[in-house]
Amino acid sequence: MLRLLATVALLAASALPAVAQVKIGVIASSTGPVSVVGVQQKNTAALLPKQIGALSVEYIYMDDSSDPTQSTKNVQKMLIEDKVDAIIGPSGSPNAVAVLPFIADAKTPMLAPVGSTAVILPMDDKKRWVFKTTQNDNLVMEAIVAHMKKNGVRTVAYIGTNDPLGESFGKAFKAALAPAGIKLVEDERFARTDTSVTGQTLKIGAASPDAVLIGTAGAATVLPESALVDQGYPGKIYQTHGAATPEFLKIGGKKVEGTFLAASPMLVMSEIGDDVPSQKIARAYIEAYRKLYNIEPGTFGANIYDAGLLLERAIPLAGRQAKPGTPEFRAALRDAIEGTKDLVGAQGVYNMTAQDHSGFDQRSIVMIVVKNGNWSLVK
Repeated sequence: MLRLLATVALLAASALPAVAQVKIGVIASSTGPVSVVGVQQKNTAALLPKQIGALSVEYIYMDDSSDPTQSTKNVQKMLIEDKVDAIIGPSGSPNAVAVLPFIADAKTPMLAPVGSTAVILPMDDKKRWVFKTTQNDNLVMEAIVAHMKKNGVRTVAYIGTNDPLGESFGKAFKAALAPAGIKLVEDERFARTDTSVTGQTLKIGAASPDAVLIGTAGAATVLPESALVDQGYPGKIYQTHGAATPEFLKIGGKKVEGTFLAASPMLVMSEIGDDVPSQKIARAYIEAYRKLYNIEPGTFGANIYDAGLLLERAIPLAGRQAKPGTPEFRAALRDAIEGTKDLVGAQGVYNMTAQDHSGFDQRSIVMIVVKNGNWSLVK
């Protein structure tokens, strides 16, 4: 009798429909040169929703060691073996650019938490599968150049990394300078792995610009600024949102005091008002991260948090059209993300279009200055 009951129970259990599950790959650089960015992104993945509507969500995490080649291998594994429905990552711009062909071939959405617009612009058949959860370069550069002009800057120099991020920043910076009437007098590059930029910064010093913009992200942001300060450069120094990490303040110390940067309002939560739409979401993210890790996150972690919010809205819409794990579901998911309107994230408000796969506007950027070793809102 017991055997019969066990058999009936087994048959009944097998007859129950399996719980539909969405698989999301997460790739972050938790080791290597980009780990200043990647660690907080890896940590944030633990805060992403495990249940979205009627669908459970499994996150498959892999470290790419800050290496674009490893990013490619990770993406291929996730697409072919794990059959993920979407990918969040990688952390670095060169890494994200490297995987574009594989994402396009697999027709699988990727939410890239990187700075370079090269992953989404110019829009084409490959990039239509990619969305970016950071502010586009033009928004950052317009804010920086407006501050420069307001403060009497007439000549500038640029130094950025010789990778897609540094090139993208440099291109957007030059485009913003022309209408402002500010002249670029020096343009230099360096590698993220360099331990010295003395040659480049000496050239900048010789050109005597009123200000210098450093275009890169993570730990690499500190090297050029330290060199300029050591050489006695007297002008203003600017950074992009790529420097918006606690490590920038810690590693840079007194040498980065007075630095201006354009970045997310999340950095200066105590100084912004209720008129900033992202305030409540950013506070919720910061509190959840602090509760789990006993430290506050930087804005790079918020890029992953916002990717989760985008998926949380889009997945139920895609689920109405197809079953997770199918090409039809991935296509519907891509379309749903592209149709995102008025989604408030931790860094701004997302309004995606077929031509704009970032969706941010000026509400995602404020001007900030390093004051007494901390971030302070420029008023």
